Amino acid sequence: MSGIRFSLYAIGLGSALICAVALHPQSVSACGGLFCSAAAPVNQAAERIIFSKNGDGTVTAVVQIQYSGPSEEFAWVLPVPGIPDVNVSSDLAFTRLQQASNPQYVLTTEVEGDCRQDELNDSASFGPDQGSGTGGTGGAGGGGGVNVLASGTVGPYDYVVIEPQASFDQIGDVAVEWLTNEGYDVVPPGGDPSDISELLGSYLQEAMNLLAFRLTKGNDTGTIRPIWITYASSQPMIPIRPTAVAANDDMGVMVWVLGQSRAVPVNYRSLELNEALIDWTTGGSNYNQVVIAAANEAGGQGFVTERAGLSADYDNVVLLDFEQQAWDSIRARAAALSSEDLLIESAQLFGGWDGYRSLIERFLPGSVDVDDFLGCPLCGHALVPIDNQAFIDALDFEVVDPMIATQALMSSRPYVTRLYTTLSAPEMDVDPLFDFNPDLEDAPNLHNARRVIECDPTIYPWEAPSRIELEDGRVVRLLPNSPWPFVPGDADAPPANAIVAQLSTSGSGEIVTDNRDAIERALDEHNATVPSPSGWTVAGSGGCALAEGRQDAAWWIGLALLGLLIKRRQSLR
Repeated sequence: MSGIRFSLYAIGLGSALICAVALHPQSVSACGGLFCSAAAPVNQAAERIIFSKNGDGTVTAVVQIQYSGPSEEFAWVLPVPGIPDVNVSSDLAFTRLQQASNPQYVLTTEVEGDCRQDELNDSASFGPDQGSGTGGTGGAGGGGGVNVLASGTVGPYDYVVIEPQASFDQIGDVAVEWLTNEGYDVVPPGGDPSDISELLGSYLQEAMNLLAFRLTKGNDTGTIRPIWITYASSQPMIPIRPTAVAANDDMGVMVWVLGQSRAVPVNYRSLELNEALIDWTTGGSNYNQVVIAAANEAGGQGFVTERAGLSADYDNVVLLDFEQQAWDSIRARAAALSSEDLLIESAQLFGGWDGYRSLIERFLPGSVDVDDFLGCPLCGHALVPIDNQAFIDALDFEVVDPMIATQALMSSRPYVTRLYTTLSAPEMDVDPLFDFNPDLEDAPNLHNARRVIECDPTIYPWEAPSRIELEDGRVVRLLPNSPWPFVPGDADAPPANAIVAQLSTSGSGEIVTDNRDAIERALDEHNATVPSPSGWTVAGSGGCALAEGRQDAAWWIGLALLGLLIKRRQSLR
């Protein structure tokens, strides 16, 4: 691989490098440069990363991970260029970012014609409209063949930046041995150390260093915070290849890329989803399955652009205006407040924010239970005087400033692109690289479709067929009370991609695969199986609709019953 690629950098899997066993049932042993021992298996839902291409020749990456287990079992290793600045961010920031930019599939409902109504059924309905849905510094030293370029502690982490000494040929072996001896558990359960050495060595041979994190003692479940690093680079890139050691199938990768214009995956495909495969009746509840199918169709190396637009769309998202105002107020009044009032007010404002619990543990007296205090700050706890200035300074640095900084980061560049994909281990042989294309249009995350209930005076609304009119003009017809007709990934389902394209830094890109005609044929075939109300009739007063083609059968059955009735009356005379 060329030197320019590795001068680029990115993150060892972050989008939601979710290592929380309690959150998701699937477990693996390593994910994107994150290595955990057998005692603490990793869970991966969607790795989440924020990349910012800064104007000074650097890239900032904020990477979210979660972990459940003892601190001694945790290690996280990232290939990096040079010696990065290291800090922490906030999980709450990622939660709010994702909520604000998730794809939304909104279905509005209209009634066409007049459906049957009577006094007992005036309030009958065909179901509610569906709303939106969806659809991560220290001294230098050496020893053991490794140069320690930097070390320190941020948030719940100890970290080191190392480079193997050039005199060693098998530099991957040297790095793994040194990290292991220093307590960084970098070999996943069942893993082969030589595999890890080869993977890390491939980055080290391109003049990159290794940034390794471990939890400080006493920091266990729930203490993991996103990492914030800034390094010299020209473009963001995700070193995803180490993830293949032990990754979940169809692991999600979600990326926000900040820059001057829309970001594109220059060495991965760009995927435009087939929206007829998305279940609009449930607000796109099968969205992730559609993305999995689409990514698989592209060999696992393609991204969906879920939203692309001005960064102003993210104003007042990570940090709300009233929260900034409340913080400014409490900081201005801190010296005048009693210690008790300061602790109570801060708990009410920031009790659920990252870092607050560990902060309050240091300032509360040992006689006060932390959980009890956070659950009810106003419950008359036996608080003792504290150093107000020391507390407010720590609150600023550890809890509030990471949120302020992340909001400022989102506003620092004029444009934000959110991309998403899923990958399995065999597909993780190319590190995704992102660049920018000013010729591409915005991509909204809000999608709308219209459901039309096709009424007829002989049937009730809930018995009527309907059609879903999509934004691209396609139509999906539905039988009453029937599920969405297509299941992503099934052999008989239409393609999950409408278009697969290869984008670059200019122009509209090259279409690699165009499935639009195939999708149209699949829709025509399905829609032909759903009759219109003109082909329906009613049997009796119960409002039961009979399908087209069964009217003759109903007629002959009626005649037969009438004949039996006449014969019975004659026999009784």
